[in-house]
Amino acid sequence: MSQTTDYRISHLDALEAESIFIFREVVAEFERPCLLFSGGKDSIVMLRLAEKAFWPARIPFPVLHVDTGHNFDEVLQFRDRRVAELGVQLLVASVQEAIDQGLVVEPPNKMRNRIQTPVLLNAVEKYRFDALFGGARRDEEKARAKERVFSFRDEFGQWDPKNQRPELWALYNARVHPGESIRVFPLSNWTELDVWHYIARENLELPSIYFAHEREVVERDGMLYAVNQYVQPRPGETPRVERVRYRTVGDATCTAAIRSDADTIEKVIAEVATTRVTERGATRGDDRVSESSMEDRKREGYF
Repeated sequence: MSQTTDYRISHLDALEAESIFIFREVVAEFERPCLLFSGGKDSIVMLRLAEKAFWPARIPFPVLHVDTGHNFDEVLQFRDRRVAELGVQLLVASVQEAIDQGLVVEPPNKMRNRIQTPVLLNAVEKYRFDALFGGARRDEEKARAKERVFSFRDEFGQWDPKNQRPELWALYNARVHPGESIRVFPLSNWTELDVWHYIARENLELPSIYFAHEREVVERDGMLYAVNQYVQPRPGETPRVERVRYRTVGDATCTAAIRSDADTIEKVIAEVATTRVTERGATRGDDRVSESSMEDRKREGYF
């Protein structure tokens, strides 16, 4: 009895192949690409995809971290270790240095996400990057759902959602004039659950704060913020120890944790599969400023 060859591929294989194609397309079309790498789960998956795209050669572009100076220690330690393992060049654009030099002013609430934008744009100009890989996904937030895979930015680094290029049949227009650039999102069609399934399949290491652990927190606006050197209890707030984990990582002043007992990848996948709130909607205080807060920042040049 003859056997029938099965040529079907899995959902994850299809997503991986699409992302690898995008990485290779960018390197073929652009002169100075760069990957935005924070040490978070999405950028860790991006780094793995880039590694696969160009294996056995090294990743042919640097990685850039726009460092607010308010990062979680576990994430920074992981960032440094991972890029060292891969032999990738790490560039750091420091918000604290920009504050010290008078290039930006820290807001009264100490949240530095908004002032990341001029620091990023300064780094783009300094290193003459014409394409930047970002880990944004369309399922994260309404403004990010408007992004193309190749997101055009003008000579001021600004994004106009009404002036983007069609991407029919996965054909990407990479043409830019001097000073213009493209933000590229290879994970656009992935979901948070896809990311976690891929992490499990590839056995990728993550910073420990993605898994349930005991942490001292304060509750603000229904969200749990870790007590640390950047976040201190306000009058009337009582710190308490909760078992929490982080769905996303970023500036410690505006990134909240969630109550969770998910201390393994399998438990995290089960938890994410049942949630009905996006990771940014559940944990990012900076996105609660207004309905259009993310879109406003993206128009200015944000990730």
